[in-house]
Formats: sequence, C-alpha cells, structure tokens
Amino acid sequence: MSVRSGRTVRDLRRENRTAVLQRLYFDGPMSRFSLGPATGLSSGSVSNVVAELVADGLVEEAGSVDSAGGRPRTLLRIRRASAYMIGVDVGETRVRVELFDMALTELARVERPLDPEGPRRVDRYEVGVVVGHVRDGVEEVVRQAGVDPERLLGVGVGVPGIVVRDPGGQAVVHGQTIGWDAVPFERLLRAAVPLPASVPYVIDNGAKTLGQAEMWFGAGRGVRNAVVVLFGSGVGASVVSDDLRPGRAVEWGHLTVRVRGRRCRCGARGCLEAYAGAEALLERWREAGGQPPAGADEETALTSMLAAAYPADPGTAPDATALAVLEETAEYLGAGFADLVNLFQPERILVGGWAGLQLGTRFLETVKGYANEYALTFPASRVHIGLGTLGPDAVTVGAAILPLADFFARGGRLAPPDVEEAAPAWQETLRERAAHG
Repeated sequence: MSVRSGRTVRDLRRENRTAVLQRLYFDGPMSRFSLGPATGLSSGSVSNVVAELVADGLVEEAGSVDSAGGRPRTLLRIRRASAYMIGVDVGETRVRVELFDMALTELARVERPLDPEGPRRVDRYEVGVVVGHVRDGVEEVVRQAGVDPERLLGVGVGVPGIVVRDPGGQAVVHGQTIGWDAVPFERLLRAAVPLPASVPYVIDNGAKTLGQAEMWFGAGRGVRNAVVVLFGSGVGASVVSDDLRPGRAVEWGHLTVRVRGRRCRCGARGCLEAYAGAEALLERWREAGGQPPAGADEETALTSMLAAAYPADPGTAPDATALAVLEETAEYLGAGFADLVNLFQPERILVGGWAGLQLGTRFLETVKGYANEYALTFPASRVHIGLGTLGPDAVTVGAAILPLADFFARGGRLAPPDVEEAAPAWQETLRERAAHG
C-alpha cells in the first residue's frame, strides 16, 4: 500500500520506528507519553512502535516516574546489549579497533602500530599491512568482548582519503598523501575479515567520522551546522549538520595558503597542510634549527616542541625558534579558519584530533584573532571557535556510529528486508493499458 507522497506503508512504519529509536537513544529514558510530542506521533502509533521494539529486544523498561495526578509512567530506554558496533581508525601511526555496545561503552580495544621507520612515509600504509591490522583487530575485539558476530550492526572505518563508491556500491579510497590510488578497501576487508556476510562495512573519511561524533555527542550538540577540523600528522575537516545525516568531508588541508610555497606531501605547493599539520610543523622546526627528540614519534615530538615554546616554569626562557614557528603557524591556521568561515558560515568551528587538542590548548586564542582579521566581518561575528570535547580518540567513536546511523535509518532492522512490497493496483492497470495502447 502506498500513500500520496509515494512512500509506502512500510516506509511510514520504518520512519516511525526510526523516530522513536532516535529519541530514546539521544534523550532517553522517556515515557510513552513523552515520546508522542517528541516524535510527532500519535499515542497509538507510539504504543505500536514501542511494542515492536520491545519484542525485537531493542527497548526495555527503565523504572517509572510520577505523573500529575495519574498512575506512574513507565520509562523506556535502548537496551545496551541489544547490538554492538566496531569502530576502526586508520590513523597516522597506528590502526585502532574498538568494539562498543549500544550505549557506546568500550568493551574491547586493540591497537596495531604502523611502521614509521620505512624509507618513505607511504610505506607504512601498504594496503596489505593495513588490511591485515584491521582483520586481526576485529577478530581480537570480538574475542575479547565475547559477543556473537551476528549481533554486530556493522564495522565503521575512518580512513585518510577521499571515499567514493564503485558500480557495485562498495567503498573505494583515494588517499593521495598515503599512496592509495583507487584502493578497493571494502572489497579487500570483506575478503579478509571473517565476519558474517550480513555484517555491513561503512567506510568514510576520518575527519567526517570525527564530525559525526562531535555533532551527536560532543561540542556540536544543539547547533544547526558546524565545521569540525581534524589535526594529526595532516589536516582535514568536515561540514556537518544536526539532522543525523552524514556530514561532508572537505580537503581543507589542501587549500593553497601560499603560492609557490612549501611542497606538501600531496605533491602540490603551498597547501595549509604543508605548514599546519604536525608532520610539517616538526619539519619546519627542524629546518629552523630546532632539535626534536631523536627517535621520538610525532606525538612525543610535538609535546616537546610545545613545552619548549611555552615552558611551564615562569623562570625558563621560551625556545625562540619553536615559538617563532608556532606563531607563524597560528597565522596560517587563522587564514585557513577564515576560509571556512567565509565558505560555509558555520555556527561553530570545532578543533579535534590529537595534534589539534595539543595545539588548541596553547594558542587557539591567537588563531581566533587571525581568523577575525582574515574573515568577513558578519559571518566571523556569528561563529564560535573552540575545542572538541570527545578527546583524541573520537575518530574511532565516530567510525562506530556510522553503522549505527544506518541502523536507525532502517528503523532498527539488522538488514534491509528481502521482500518487495506489491505495487499499487493503479500502477499495474496503467502499465497494461500502455502495453495494449
């Protein structure tokens, strides 16, 4: 059966289930009475949907609250053990795999280092090595948590690159800075990871997964739109909104901030990433005469650079070289933020990633000052620039909620229905009329 909008009754049931699930997930526990106004559904529809969700094991009772002059109202919540998600972050120095329940409680975690000592940076991202790390990590977290793989909503993966779909709908990654050219990553994972065929993979840009996490659970909650910036070895960003649909990854790190400037790891000259990513920052410090700790990884070296430029002891003079590089970087970042303000006019710009959180605590106010100088006055006056609140591991959380978002969109069904609903009678009648016309 169809309605005039073209949506079938099945579509409406799915949308009703989605509305109730989302409200319980983000605002629960809630009573049936409260779900009506929150979802816009009638009391009868709410009761029917709740009964289905309880029968499916997705929703459970969570105590009761007093009502005004009536019987206590039963509270409902999502059952945290009803399903599980895996989040994977293919990061700059390691592959992190985490398994979560529906309440986003971390049940297991595995990290596999990527070799930083290869002759070329792209060597650490050899596709077979990354696929092997994901495979081993997924197997290990499932074993550690002791969950049934059939109860996985999916595996979400954040990657450093542009993600497109092949004709079969599977994810292909173009990661120019890591040497990936049209890598059929989803197909490779499906072939390597021993999970049931029904478990979906949702692969997307790492900055986009960070943006999803901050908008759902972090500093982006309550705003209509935001730009979430990911700082690590490189720089990325995503443009996101509050309507629960995925955001859009933008290659912000490869905007040109200086014509004929430094060579970026993408091969072009003058990219923001050639000045502002952690890898470029440390290289510029070294070129200027600074001395990053020998043999240290990027996170440790950046910590040392910040400590040298901003010593904790008031009696210690700052390292002039490190300070000069960081102050120049603040201006480049301010100009880059101004581009985001002018292009997207967001309510907020949120800074995340391990390098972003380290840098932000030291000189974010300076960056804001430069952003106001370079941006148009009106949109600059309406944007708030601040730090993300989910910590340096938020990419993994964002990756895990990619399959959760798909699960909600399906109305809380583990897989799309295999059966097709019959077409309305008028469609068949007109089809026959056209055939005999």
